[in-house]
Amino acid sequence: MNKYLRLFRLNNAVIGSAAVLIAAFMAAGTSMVGYWMNLIIGFVLVFFFIAGGNSLNDYIDADIDRTAHPERPVPSGELTPLRARNVGILMLAVSAILSFLTMDVSVIAIVLIAVVLMVGYEALLKQRGFVGNLTIALLTAMVFLFAGALVGDWMSNIAVGGMAGLVSVGREISKDIEDMESDEGRKTLPMSVGVRNAAIVAALFYIAGPVLSWYPIYLDPANYLYYIVVIADIIFFYCAYSVFKDPRRAEKKAKLGMLFGLLAFIMSAIYTSFLA
Repeated sequence: MNKYLRLFRLNNAVIGSAAVLIAAFMAAGTSMVGYWMNLIIGFVLVFFFIAGGNSLNDYIDADIDRTAHPERPVPSGELTPLRARNVGILMLAVSAILSFLTMDVSVIAIVLIAVVLMVGYEALLKQRGFVGNLTIALLTAMVFLFAGALVGDWMSNIAVGGMAGLVSVGREISKDIEDMESDEGRKTLPMSVGVRNAAIVAALFYIAGPVLSWYPIYLDPANYLYYIVVIADIIFFYCAYSVFKDPRRAEKKAKLGMLFGLLAFIMSAIYTSFLA
């Protein structure tokens, strides 16, 4: 594969771009087709954003990757760290410029904030433990807000974005507990407050996600297809329990819970579009 496509993590970039289309359907159902131009812009924009973030990551982690990922373009010598940095900055700049093509203030604001957060995370916040965890969670939530903004209402995905963001904090802390012995040069939450206290914080975030997931039921209790979210909530509650004994298991199960959560929101959009 081309060295630049490997730098961008082509598969991740394409999947991330496609996820925006799915999130747009969650926000607007079939009426999303009326925003087809915004969706095309959004698809390309997210590709450039993810490519830029991954390129910056390879620049920042050039030394670490010589051992951890020697096959990547920078540690293998196919690209210099400086070239990876410049490409990353260019890709993020292009994603910011593309946002202006939508002529939507909320889209532009979300993208500009996301670019600042991405650069800040890679350059500084990744090493700051809990602050870095919160940054990743916020970027996760902003994917859904961005998709909603593309179809005219950034608030429409606030529940799914909030749920994903809160659970992401729990997952990030779980990974930090799991990787505590190998996390040299970082000041993670378990390093700062101890493993048990960090697990308590992770559990609280795992619980907070399910609480927020019931907001759509409050708005429309007759939308029975959405009730599959109960499966996701049970998994997240299990994660809150298991993080104390097996943080790796909690982190892995949280991915499954997020899949069921996303399925619930997709089914809700199907109900609203076709069955209501």
